[in-house]
Parts: sequence; C-alpha cells; structure tokens
Amino acid sequence: MMTRRTTLLGLSAAACLAALPAFAQGQLSVMSFGGAYQAAQRSSFFEPYTAKTGIKFVEQEYGGEIAKIKAMEQAGGVSLDVIDVDGPGAQQGCDEGLYEKLDWSKIGDRKDWQPGTANDCAVGTIVYATVLAYDGDKLKDGPKTMADLFDTKKFPGKRGLWKNPVSNLEFALIADGVSNKDVYKMLATKAGQDRAFKKLDTIKKDVVWWEAGAQAPSLLASGEVVMTTAWNGRIFNANKEGKHFKIVWDNELLDADYWVIPKGAKNLDASYAFIKYSTSPDVLSNFPKYIPYGPVTGAAAKAVAAEYAVNLPTSPANVGTAFATDYGFWGDAGEDLRKRFTTWLAQ
Repeated sequence: MMTRRTTLLGLSAAACLAALPAFAQGQLSVMSFGGAYQAAQRSSFFEPYTAKTGIKFVEQEYGGEIAKIKAMEQAGGVSLDVIDVDGPGAQQGCDEGLYEKLDWSKIGDRKDWQPGTANDCAVGTIVYATVLAYDGDKLKDGPKTMADLFDTKKFPGKRGLWKNPVSNLEFALIADGVSNKDVYKMLATKAGQDRAFKKLDTIKKDVVWWEAGAQAPSLLASGEVVMTTAWNGRIFNANKEGKHFKIVWDNELLDADYWVIPKGAKNLDASYAFIKYSTSPDVLSNFPKYIPYGPVTGAAAKAVAAEYAVNLPTSPANVGTAFATDYGFWGDAGEDLRKRFTTWLAQ
C-alpha cells in the first residue's frame, strides 16, 4: 500500500546518477497528461533517451482517469509500458493492484526520494501545484485569495474548474473558512463533505469544467472564464507564449506525479531502464527548464539552475500558504467521492 504523503514542502534527500543501459532497438509506449507538460517530458526525457538508446516513444494522452487504466487491464490488452499518474491516481491504483510491484534495485535507492514519493509501485518525478489564475490583461484588480474563486459578487463571470473532486473539495472548504491544516480532517467526515459540496453549489451554475490541463489557460485566453484553477506550469508556459496570466499563490495544493508500470506490461526491462534514466539527478534537474515543476529527489532539486528554481511551486517566494494533497485520504475515500461528484454534476 502506498505510504501517505507526509510533506512536499522540503526536498532534502539525495539521489545518485544511474548508469544508462544500452538498448539499440525497440520502442516504449508511454501515456501522460498531454499539453505543455508532455511536451516538457518529450524535450527532457523522451527525445534525449531516443538519441542515446535508439528506443522510440509511442505517446498517448489522458486526463488522469483511473477508469481508463482499469478498462485496458480488464480487457486483457495492456499496450502501455509506462504511465504518468498524479498522487491520488498513484494511491488508488497501488491499492487496487493496477500497477506492477517494483523492483527498486532496477531504479535506485528509495531513500533518495522525498518521503511519500517512492513506494512499492510508483516512482515520484516532480512536484506541481494546483493554483488559482486569471488574465492580467482582462482583470486589472484580480483575485487575491482562494476565497475569491467563490465570490461571484466581487468577481462576476464564469470560473474554470477541473472536472474532478480532487482540489475542488479542498478549495471549497478553504473558501468556507477552514484552515488548510484542517481540510482533510474535515473532509474525512460526512459533515465536512456535505459542507464542501454545499460551497460548490454556490458557484455551480458559473463553472466551466475543464478535463485536460491545456484547457485551463485556453479558457482564460478566450475570455470564457474570468478565473480558473490550473496547474502552475500550464499558466507559466502560456505566459512564455505571450500571455499575461497571473497566479494567485494562496492555499495552492501541492501534488506530485509518478511513473508507474501497468500490471501486465510486456516490456518490463525497457520500462525500468527508462524510469531509472528519467529520474537520475542530471536528467530530472533539467526538467524545470521546460516547465516549472520541481524534482522530488534532493540531488536533482539542488541541481536545478537558479533561474528556473525561482519559478517552482516549492520556491520560498511561492510556497508560503501551500498544502499537500493527502494521498491516504484520497486512497480511502476517492472512489466514493468520485461517484458522489459525478452524481452532483448531473443534478
């Protein structure tokens, strides 16, 4: 069972450089979250690995749906070698036996990873944040706190939200006055869950739901929403392309992404070799050059160039009121809350 996340705020572990195995032929099938994130993986991981080994990548995209992984395995046709999953997806999939149990001797020393980001079936890669964002060109005096997301009188207009209970229930309670240190205690009770859904009711008619990470900045750019929750790197990369989006660094929710090998994968040795390569310090520390997500190993975090480190969600300037996703909670309650969320959407 996956260990509950204890912290993502400090990165103090060390990691050692893994030797690169020599593969001359073959391919790897990888599924990730698309958009700017997968483009960063392509530049940082996939293309350099192909150049070194000759192994080519067949890429797929998804929105983090566990159901998609389940359906593939239940159909008996596991065509993927490596999947990028978020924290709750790693927790649930590990608990349900959807991923291969890992032989860490083929990857590295688990002690080199930040606590909670290395376990029996998932290998942590990066830390990101779900934040509130708005377009500075369209909204001069924009939101300052997560509570402003729910204030339709002060900030009239549509809001963009991820079509997922994760982050929305946490932010709803924070906007309703719950301290982020008490959010998961509250959500662990029926009364707390009811309170979160009741708060979401107050903006439900004003919500535009997004499912893929690239949709959030697109909604801002089109003016379809006045503000949106988003993954911090997607907003940063939109600004690199000429936008003037603003991130509200208030009660942002930290999460990590992980490599997993789906149960029944047919290319295990090549999957292990790629994971070992992509999580080595020199490779992983280069990732924030392409998108501002921070490495979860200490050696990689220390090696990130200062010009990129300042933009990470874990940098001192940004991390002040951040809190971490509780994977233990989502592992225990996730299935029930996803069902309730789906029912609530349809009402």
